[in-house]
Amino acid sequence: MGQAVINAAYKHFAKVSDRIRANPNMELEQLRFLLEEMHVLTAEPTDVTYEEVDAGGVPAIFAKPIGAASDRVIVYTHGGGCVTNSAQSHRKLAAHLAKAAGVHSLVLDYRLAPEHTFPAQIEDTVAAHRWLRSHGYTAAHTATAGDSAGGNLAITSVLKLRDLGEQLPAAVIAISPWLDMEARGESFETNADSDVLVSRELSLNMSGTYLGNASRSDPLANPLNANLKRFPPVFVTVGDAETLMSDGERFVKHAKAADVDTVLEYGRGQQHIYQIMAGRSAEADASIAAMAAWLRLRLGL
Repeated sequence: MGQAVINAAYKHFAKVSDRIRANPNMELEQLRFLLEEMHVLTAEPTDVTYEEVDAGGVPAIFAKPIGAASDRVIVYTHGGGCVTNSAQSHRKLAAHLAKAAGVHSLVLDYRLAPEHTFPAQIEDTVAAHRWLRSHGYTAAHTATAGDSAGGNLAITSVLKLRDLGEQLPAAVIAISPWLDMEARGESFETNADSDVLVSRELSLNMSGTYLGNASRSDPLANPLNANLKRFPPVFVTVGDAETLMSDGERFVKHAKAADVDTVLEYGRGQQHIYQIMAGRSAEADASIAAMAAWLRLRLGL
């Protein structure tokens, strides 16, 4: 696809990748500390308040833009392979999306692997949805969103809610979603030279840590294998310089085959989760604006 754009995300991710390659036996806590620093790429959004809450046993940060619709909410799940990162590293990104859409966002600090392997992360996300219902937020006024592994959870938590017979959120947003636990997408080859962070080896290592003894083909781990019957509308966005581009493309194709209302957006020349540069990049802000406009219609705004 397109040549990678050299920007702040490219430089930051390249530095992270260089440090990981220089220390292949890096301790997990050191890796977590290193990846947590990606929050520096995101500008602090103005006119947003934050509240730490216990969302049904799941620590979370409620991002509340001033003047936003208080009865509409995004359940946001952060990226990091379900092994790294936190609600703190992604609260600013989630708040930018919430502010643009004019809603609140509940940013989850779900449990991480290897201490808590699949499906603990899905269980935490389902618990947060149940907590929202107990506090008066309706499914019709709720969306899920997430980046990378969080994009996976934004999708698979909805599948789990459907399997449990519960009401489904009105919309799903998946930013550079990490979906195929077997890393079979062709963009691992075609974009190998343009993606400075995610490789097939890294993806397989992360998925092994996340899944533990679970199958890499389990539909709740790999939604490319899922039955998408009754799945809500979904907005997928990918950078066309990233190795996970095929994951998003394949999911959209799979969803359309199931008659799911689906949008696919490309960030030309952009890296994995380039929206992390919200407030500092015109391309990131344009993508967030497009997601927000799409979401407002699905939430009745």
